[in-house]
Amino acid sequence: MVPLSANPENKDRRFALAGALAIGGAALLIGCLALGDGSGALNASLRGVSVWWEVLFPALFPFFVLSELLLGFGIVHFMGTLLDPFMRPLFRLPGVGGFIVSMGFVSGYPVGARLTSRLMDQKLVTRDEGERLVAMTTTSDPIFLIGAVCIGFFGNSHAAPVLAAAHYSGALLLGIASRFGKRRGDTLQIAARTDNRAAKTGRWRAALTAMHRARLEDGRPLGILLQQSLQSSLALMMIVGGLVVFFSAALDLLVHGGLLTPVRQLAAQLLPWFGLPPQLSEAYMHGAFEVTLGAKAAAADSAIALVDRIAVAAFVLSWAGLSVHAQVAGLMSSSGWRYWPFARTRFIHGLIAMLLVYVFWPLLYRGEAGEAAGWSSVFPAWANVSSESVGIRFGWQAALIWPPVLFACAIGLIVVLGTAAIGMRRIWSRLASDSAKD
Repeated sequence: MVPLSANPENKDRRFALAGALAIGGAALLIGCLALGDGSGALNASLRGVSVWWEVLFPALFPFFVLSELLLGFGIVHFMGTLLDPFMRPLFRLPGVGGFIVSMGFVSGYPVGARLTSRLMDQKLVTRDEGERLVAMTTTSDPIFLIGAVCIGFFGNSHAAPVLAAAHYSGALLLGIASRFGKRRGDTLQIAARTDNRAAKTGRWRAALTAMHRARLEDGRPLGILLQQSLQSSLALMMIVGGLVVFFSAALDLLVHGGLLTPVRQLAAQLLPWFGLPPQLSEAYMHGAFEVTLGAKAAAADSAIALVDRIAVAAFVLSWAGLSVHAQVAGLMSSSGWRYWPFARTRFIHGLIAMLLVYVFWPLLYRGEAGEAAGWSSVFPAWANVSSESVGIRFGWQAALIWPPVLFACAIGLIVVLGTAAIGMRRIWSRLASDSAKD
């Protein structure tokens, strides 16, 4: 007889009940604080609206619409079939995951979760693959990282190579590490079907066939597809904006109410153990709730060494804040996705990104007053942008110029790394066969 406490269903029910009570209690507490400080809640909400309108809307809305159109026309299925030979040995993910990785890196959170949930609905990725994809692709977009954080908050475009290299390299390392987890039967069956189609007809023909099949299954005319893409993207942007405003107001109320003071004091005592100034505790506290507020707090104190502030910003961008967590959870709620593995991966990504900042710093940065190696010559458009130009105008210009280039670079990187993984697998197989013969 199985004890009642050992029943997995009972554990899940108790866990869900505890989570509901915790969320309900937190909502009640924030509501009481808002009633007691209405002007503070209003000002914090207005700051959240400003961040959403000036930074997030121009950066995310075009990608939400574009992702819907690409899915409707079958472009995702086409690229997925082409990228499958490179994604399998590198990340143990289907080829459509390569498109999600590229779009996630270019467009930022929560576009990767949006695409993953759609592909899970179409049975193109399993739950295990979807969870690993979301964990890897919940990253900042380069426009926000360079334009808003490095130029707008830090006032230093030369810090961008270190921050970008640490942030995106950490995500790729997590994706590669996750491939060594437990294999599932449904994952192997999907991979076998893709390989069989490509073996029978050729990779390019199989890709065109997959695109044509997806377009026929969708069946919506261009006008209807565009209209529905705009409607769903606007609805999603309103949800994103609402979460940003809510967490901005909640953080402000909790800070001014003194409820987060013990957390900040604890962080200030722990940071010196890791060689970081205790003044950065506020950045960690803000970043735990909202990524924009955390990155801004990390850049605020210019008396702290730039490398330490960049490291904290890398952690905040990689952790992504509870606001982004809530956005991802809302998008993935209907897919059986689990939150706690995602939160654990976000925290690990933050730690890895911090460590990589200190690794890359002597390689890409010459000093506090120096310039990043080769940055001005390679990306002069970014290096010459002033902090005053960051906003709606700069966001739309950057969204039109850089994403296609960055998307192509991401696809090329996947192909190169996948080819290297294929070569290493062949070398390993040959060495294993030679040792077996001996």
